[in-house]
Amino acid sequence: MAPYHIRKYQESDRIPVVDLFYKGMVEHIPTTFRHTLMLPRTLVFLAGVPLCILLVSGSWLLAFLSSFTLLVFLRLLVGYPWKQYVLTCLRTDMADITKTYLSASDSCFWVAESGGQVVGTVCALPVENPPPGKKQLQLFHLSVAMEHRGEGIAKALVRTVLQFARDQGYGEVVLGTSMVQQSALALYLRMGFQETRQSYFNISMRLVANPIFHLTYQLPTAGHGGTHL
Repeated sequence: MAPYHIRKYQESDRIPVVDLFYKGMVEHIPTTFRHTLMLPRTLVFLAGVPLCILLVSGSWLLAFLSSFTLLVFLRLLVGYPWKQYVLTCLRTDMADITKTYLSASDSCFWVAESGGQVVGTVCALPVENPPPGKKQLQLFHLSVAMEHRGEGIAKALVRTVLQFARDQGYGEVVLGTSMVQQSALALYLRMGFQETRQSYFNISMRLVANPIFHLTYQLPTAGHGGTHL
């Protein structure tokens, strides 16, 4: 296991950071596809349409082609929200990482570096319209290179955000992660985050039953004990 250290983002990191972000998102497409295939409504749809075509046309070839077409369509459907999210981020907060995350003291972007390579990322921004009386920091873009998972890097990156939030006087750290991101979800829950609600990124996510879990970490106020750091 190679040693790693966490530091602030630099402009020279942009290409590996974007590459890591893209790979971290699209790797969830096969998992989402398998999840969608196991949904009862999907199974009924995939079996029912070819059967209807077979009964109407009497052609096994048409039935087979319809099954193949439906699977291709389903694969495109589950991949769309992930790729759309990547494009949205690259046009918004990640278009200029330095400007978005490093131009003010209440936000930041960190990378984990090992062997001279960027192997992990995480960033945080203040929530623009938090609930009345609350000061919230939102965690974004936690990602670790596949070959460096299991080394504690993700946990260290989350701890970095929590410590930053504590130092900046935030009361809560919030984030969103999808149902198919099981490893990330399990990590957050182990570290003390709690689910507050669920939503859907877009209609495609709703169709494939892949909700976003909104999680909150309550930072202790002064004189109220420690934290899960």
